[in-house]
Amino acid sequence: MTDMGNPNHRIFDPAKEEGAQPPQPRGSSLRDRIRRSEQDSGAASSLSRSGYIHNPQPVEEKQVAQERSQMMSPDQHQAMPEEVPVANEQPAPPPPIPAPPSQLRAEAEARKAPEPEAEEEPEVDADEQSAQNMVQPIGVVLEIAGSGSMIAIDLQRLSECAEDADPSIAMAGQVGSQIKIRVGNSWLLASVRNQRQDRKAGSILANIDFLGEGVEEKLTGRLHGFRRGVTRYPVPGALVYPASTADLKQVYASDGRSAVTIGKVYPTKDIRAGIYIDAMLGKHFALLGSTGTGKSTSAALILHRICEAAPEGHIVMIDPHGEYSAAFRNTGVILDVSNLQMPYWIMNFEEHCEVLLTSQGNDRQVDEDILAKCLLKARSKSRLAESMGKITVDSPIPYLLSDLSNAIQDAMGKLDKATTSAPYMRIKNKLEELKSDPRYQFMFSGMLVGDTMSEFICKIFRMPSNGKPISIIDVSGVPSDITSTVVAVLSRLVFDFAIWGREERTSPILLVCEEAHRYVPSEKNSDGNSVGTILSRIAKEGRKYGISLGLITQRPSDLAEGVLSQCGTIISMRLNNDRDQDFVRAAMPEGARGFLDAIPALRNRECIICGEGVAIPIRVSFDNLEESKRPASEDPSFVELWNQTGGEEEIVERTVQRWRSQG
Repeated sequence: MTDMGNPNHRIFDPAKEEGAQPPQPRGSSLRDRIRRSEQDSGAASSLSRSGYIHNPQPVEEKQVAQERSQMMSPDQHQAMPEEVPVANEQPAPPPPIPAPPSQLRAEAEARKAPEPEAEEEPEVDADEQSAQNMVQPIGVVLEIAGSGSMIAIDLQRLSECAEDADPSIAMAGQVGSQIKIRVGNSWLLASVRNQRQDRKAGSILANIDFLGEGVEEKLTGRLHGFRRGVTRYPVPGALVYPASTADLKQVYASDGRSAVTIGKVYPTKDIRAGIYIDAMLGKHFALLGSTGTGKSTSAALILHRICEAAPEGHIVMIDPHGEYSAAFRNTGVILDVSNLQMPYWIMNFEEHCEVLLTSQGNDRQVDEDILAKCLLKARSKSRLAESMGKITVDSPIPYLLSDLSNAIQDAMGKLDKATTSAPYMRIKNKLEELKSDPRYQFMFSGMLVGDTMSEFICKIFRMPSNGKPISIIDVSGVPSDITSTVVAVLSRLVFDFAIWGREERTSPILLVCEEAHRYVPSEKNSDGNSVGTILSRIAKEGRKYGISLGLITQRPSDLAEGVLSQCGTIISMRLNNDRDQDFVRAAMPEGARGFLDAIPALRNRECIICGEGVAIPIRVSFDNLEESKRPASEDPSFVELWNQTGGEEEIVERTVQRWRSQG
């Protein structure tokens, strides 16, 4: 018998019942995706503080009984046996027996005694908290590209990681931090480039740049055997984990190559930042930074570390301000106008023209023709030239300044000369001026006529070094009109010595050029000096001959095009100018783009290092340098100095005396 004819019969529909909840759609939030990914991968259910895995609560029996009652028909209610009501009132207890007085006094004293304090819940150990944050994901992968990816990060997990004692985990997910993604049995390390809020999902979207990959340890799950580059990419939906300090130690650990440590890796407290010397010097390097960021002290720190690692090296540094003399007084040789003694005849023809010729336009070409003939004639009178046979105008053959002057006089007196006497007089007058001016005596002195080229090269290049591998060439006292020429001569000597010494045992030379934008200017700022040509050539071809170039500048945008791109390692401190930032961004490799955005926010004596000299791009806080090894580049204290008085007249008199004597 059916109940279809029963007027009390109805069909049960859970959705229409009183108090029924509408059907819930499948969750699409970031936490739901992370939870489903863990469930699909067979991860053990563990309840994190952010509630990634929801454990259903037990349902009360009374609630189950009420739901069953609502589902039953009236006939079923009548067929059910009635429940016997249970009386709420209990039978009256018998009258209490009075307690003895001694018991009453004990109870009163017990009531007066303080109640025991509630036991505090045990605090979570910092190591245990770090271990929990390290194994719990912070987001998922959304998109994959060749050099980077887009990920979604849970905001609550970021807050939890920010309280972690491990500084690397505390920085996880933030701009410039490192995260890792599991790909099979390996970890893929990436750097966070930027962040933005996803209002729909309530999470954070971030672009990341892939750095490299390492193998996962079976027991600890940590990363080891890190290597640069990516061979296997993750898929969308892969989980993102924070990189711990232990992971970064494996990443930044030396792979056995010669390295020097210069500071600590940010944001860690105990990971030392190292630079591979051969890789950095083999493909040139550049140190960039605005004025006042500690650029000179950082350069001195790096050079000191190199000198300590290679005490028999050969380093030549061009110092335009005389600030590095104090830093290397005990570990190097200081050369200035008082002891440089650079022979004038060591210049080639182009450098002679820069010093002796003052004309422009068509007159310049006429003067160059006259100087070429007279200079070759003067060089040919040397006894060394007679023994060598054929020489050129560029041959570094000693000659007398008087022979050059007489050659110009003789050419001017010829009747068949192609022009007037004016070009000859211009060259001769300039030559006499250089001979008589005391400021040029370090170069145009009659005492420098001897053949001292070998001794000069040994002194400049530190061969042998005798435990002092660096020579500081202080050009602050050189007249400004020939400073570029002096730097050009020194740079060309480095390059020519390497070329003509290919048959001998290789002796690599490091040439460091401070204020490099002065000597290798961009095309719009170029004045045609030979120093820009030779330094550009060293940047392009120097590593083939064992020459390393180090450029230090505060205006990278004013450097010649292509020179910065030839530097395999870039050490960038804070740059305030937008043009400089864009210039550096174009020269840095793709994987360092996330670090570049932090360049304007760097502190003093902090830098971003990327390129061949490091395993991956890193942010470094430089070590403190001893007082005796620092350059004389500290800013003066105006308030302190302006509160001192006495001896001003004597100071002015001594200054005027040196001013007049130009020495």
